[in-house]
Amino acid sequence: MKSINLENNKTFKSILYLAIPSMIAQLVNVLYNIVDRIFIGNMPINGEIALVGVGVCAPILTFLSSFAYLIGFGGAPIFSMSLGENNKENAKKILSNSFVLLFIVSFILLLIIYPFAKPILYLFGASEASIPYAYNYILIYLGGTFFSILTLGLTQFIIAQGKSTIAMLVTLLGCLINVGLDPLFIYVLNMGVSGAALATLVSQFISFVFVLFLLLKVTTIKLSFSKLDKKVVCKILKLGFSPFIIMCTDSIVFICLNTCIKNYGGAQSDFYIEVATIVQAFFSLATGPLLGISSGTQPLLAFNYGAKNIKLIKKSEIQLTIFALCFCTMCFGLSFMLGKPFAQLFISLSSSTGNDKTVEVAARVISIYMYGIIPLAFQYVFVDGLTGLGQAKYSIWLSLNRKLVLLLPLTILLPAITKDAFNVFYAELIADVISSTVSTIVYLIIIPKILKKRELETKSVMD
Repeated sequence: MKSINLENNKTFKSILYLAIPSMIAQLVNVLYNIVDRIFIGNMPINGEIALVGVGVCAPILTFLSSFAYLIGFGGAPIFSMSLGENNKENAKKILSNSFVLLFIVSFILLLIIYPFAKPILYLFGASEASIPYAYNYILIYLGGTFFSILTLGLTQFIIAQGKSTIAMLVTLLGCLINVGLDPLFIYVLNMGVSGAALATLVSQFISFVFVLFLLLKVTTIKLSFSKLDKKVVCKILKLGFSPFIIMCTDSIVFICLNTCIKNYGGAQSDFYIEVATIVQAFFSLATGPLLGISSGTQPLLAFNYGAKNIKLIKKSEIQLTIFALCFCTMCFGLSFMLGKPFAQLFISLSSSTGNDKTVEVAARVISIYMYGIIPLAFQYVFVDGLTGLGQAKYSIWLSLNRKLVLLLPLTILLPAITKDAFNVFYAELIADVISSTVSTIVYLIIIPKILKKRELETKSVMD
């Protein structure tokens, strides 16, 4: 497989080369959980309540992934900058430190969450009916925490070396194995939700083995093992804090969403959690690839920032924004055609007569969420662009603005004020539109100053 030349003047070609495999890889990561939920929802016995149980697990799964983003998305941009500066020794040190951090964090998380899984699930919105399914699923899934976190985090360093297609293929392999094992474990071996979790664990293990092989044998900068360097660790955590906040606060929002539905939904609380599970799955099919566009092209920005090639950075950002807008516009249009068919995928034909209502309400909420997807193109591209340029102090606050300042309070306040659990679903739309507007304004003000400063550094070196 070829790797892309990150200082090539054909920036759009570079964007496509990096973004498309990264989009597919993110989509495949999303499909891991969606495939599980589709097979679970179609179980002939108790499929609906089992789907609710797995939906309650979503905050834990997102929380675990956020640490892979903290280290992988924090280390990869400075890794790319080092490559742009032709400092391969420093790049090697960054990769090694990131691996050790991912290794340590994964085991700490497992030790913390495993003993308290059941009370955590109750806290996150599980009912007496859904807790057996949620608990059985999460116990097995946690066994693969080490593999999932390291795979997701280390894949960013394969992409950062211009080998995004290889990274995509590894992720795709894991998903295909998961899809193949799900019906075998769930239906043939009659393992139910435990089978879905086991299928995910096995597929994540195989993906991890391939990622490790690539970093040890194939990539230009190969993985080595060394002690943690305090300065390198601080840089990784500082730059990775923005994507970490995005993912971690997603987990907090999921918790608040489930809790508010439980508090204000009454007898319909399990029904609304089922709807939320379906809607979040659809929304992630748009935001996952969008993240692939914005984060997958960070190596291009980081490399040229390290190489002090300001012209290519400006050109890349314009083309990247247009590409993201086109993708989001396409998703917006497709949502009106595919909302109902998508919701139907999760509903067993042999389950209760409430199927039509579930599909109708889920399709309605999907359309509400997707009204905000076009503005999100600006939010993702600009915030991740700032991260790629090493401007964590801006990207962190813009991420916090969307999730903690806007989305979290709205999720709590809307159902509380109206006394209607359904209104919690408007929080995402309002937060996405406002935060995207704020991020665009801030970006347009600060980015010329950042690039001008870097340009002056280039001239001073030449003088």
